Amino acid sequence: MLCAGLALALCALQLVPAALAGPQPPLLVERSGARRLSKVGGFAWENCGDKTDPVVVQSLSVAPDPISIPGSLRVSAAVNNGKTMASPLKAVLTVEKALGELWIQLPCIDQLGSCTYNDVCSMLDDLIPPGTTCPEPLLTYGIPCHCPFKAGSYSLPASDFDVPDVELPSWMTNGNYRVRAVISNGGEELACVKLAFSLQSH
Repeated sequence: MLCAGLALALCALQLVPAALAGPQPPLLVERSGARRLSKVGGFAWENCGDKTDPVVVQSLSVAPDPISIPGSLRVSAAVNNGKTMASPLKAVLTVEKALGELWIQLPCIDQLGSCTYNDVCSMLDDLIPPGTTCPEPLLTYGIPCHCPFKAGSYSLPASDFDVPDVELPSWMTNGNYRVRAVISNGGEELACVKLAFSLQSH
């Protein structure tokens, strides 16, 4: 579940696409007015589910702060999964941008923003085709990269990743953002994580 949790929680994965390593889905496409992401900073996180949620992020660290893009990224994480989780896993992201003292929800455009992903398992299969070995460092630390995710505790010690160029749409401007990611199955909430960060582009 750490794999799926990072895929959504760090979704930032829309913003830090190398966090799982390997090939990336075409979430960002060439478009008029697009800009290059140069820095991500002020990263913070918290669990937002109630005590009945079976999946809890116990720790998550992203360094350096700010992260220069392109550049290198160091991630460590620990997740406790109290329930075997099988397809379909649904993820709902709510992305907001600070506008003065207000928070404005961003729409879902080209699979970026406040989007609903009805089949996270299929997304992971697109990232890492079934039958192929999970990429490092997931393989080394026994972290699964496909559904179903067995109950248990998963941890990723501090691991380094290369972050490639990331292109942002023109409407995703510099500033402070927050993301709420909820994973569910059949209407049952399994995990909820909130992220906060700032973006700087050129």
